[in-house]
Amino acid sequence: MSKTIKKVVVTGGPCAGKTTALSWIHNAFSKTGYKVLFVPETATELITGGVAPWTCGTNYDYQVGQMRLQWEKEQIFINAAKTMPEDKILIICDRGMIDNRAYMTEDEFQRILAKMNLNEIEVRDSYDAVFHLVTAAKGAEQFYTTENNGARIESVERAIELDNQLIAAWTGHPHLRVIDNTTDFNEKLKRLISEMTYVLGGQLPFNIKRKFVIDFPDIRWLESLENCCRVEINQTYLITPEGEELRVRQRGEKGHYSYYMTSKRQVSPTKIIQVEERLTQNQYLDLLMEADPGKRPIRKTRYCLTYDNQYFEIDIYPFWHDKAILEIELQEEDDEIRFPKEFKILKEVTGDPAYKNSTLASMQL
Repeated sequence: MSKTIKKVVVTGGPCAGKTTALSWIHNAFSKTGYKVLFVPETATELITGGVAPWTCGTNYDYQVGQMRLQWEKEQIFINAAKTMPEDKILIICDRGMIDNRAYMTEDEFQRILAKMNLNEIEVRDSYDAVFHLVTAAKGAEQFYTTENNGARIESVERAIELDNQLIAAWTGHPHLRVIDNTTDFNEKLKRLISEMTYVLGGQLPFNIKRKFVIDFPDIRWLESLENCCRVEINQTYLITPEGEELRVRQRGEKGHYSYYMTSKRQVSPTKIIQVEERLTQNQYLDLLMEADPGKRPIRKTRYCLTYDNQYFEIDIYPFWHDKAILEIELQEEDDEIRFPKEFKILKEVTGDPAYKNSTLASMQL
């Protein structure tokens, strides 16, 4: 059996329940055969040790040190996991590299990445999934406190602002999940475990999505939003048996990409069994040799938008100038969808084969 190493981020605003969540994660996934490793939160380690933005020369000086230490810690954990005898290893990062973006200017963040010879897209997509726990200051104000973490000093207002900035920082990741406070705390953590189980493939990987045709959106408005990220996607379909769909995807921007292979099988209008595997660039290029000659590659621009703790994907195709496709992934088929008022919904096309990417790929011939 080949070794499986998954690296995920658990993040969130101040007083979101991360500490308790980490205990739940250890209990839940140790029982399913995973060796669970935890990369401790770097900021808490540094600040409680006396190294903080207000003790260093500047916030930039502090952030350089924090990001370098965090990156080195993650590499140590990955390399150590490769030497361990267990077949299934889960690395939980208590906050990830992209969290740091919320605590400095965009120019500072990009300067530090350049100093470390890294780029944002490859760093962000190096994590298999990101789980954001919403701060108690948003929807559970009576439970917000700063007393259980010596490194936490934020007011309720600042906690909400940081929570929004952290969600915006991670927007664009292919597997971002926002766990809000619409239920009590125990149910919140059960939803986290359920989402994580799905991503790790520990249960039948149903993908519940709803799809809508919308009026062509205001691109300038989308690109002006902090909580919206543009991603370029090149999707190629491979030769597969009848009833199955296999595709490879290049995803990224500005010359920096991540690569995936996805198998899909429709089981109902809204439910899809989907299994995804990360690829190296060479594996991706090799699989392109197995492209289905009956379908052309799909090229599209995707805008990932977080809105009201929901994650929307808006796909812009080069052959449509009057409409676009909006998708949202749900936990339950009947979950309420709260659309931004700026979108004009023309019709729902969930389950309509005419609007599947594989159909559009065939129509381009």
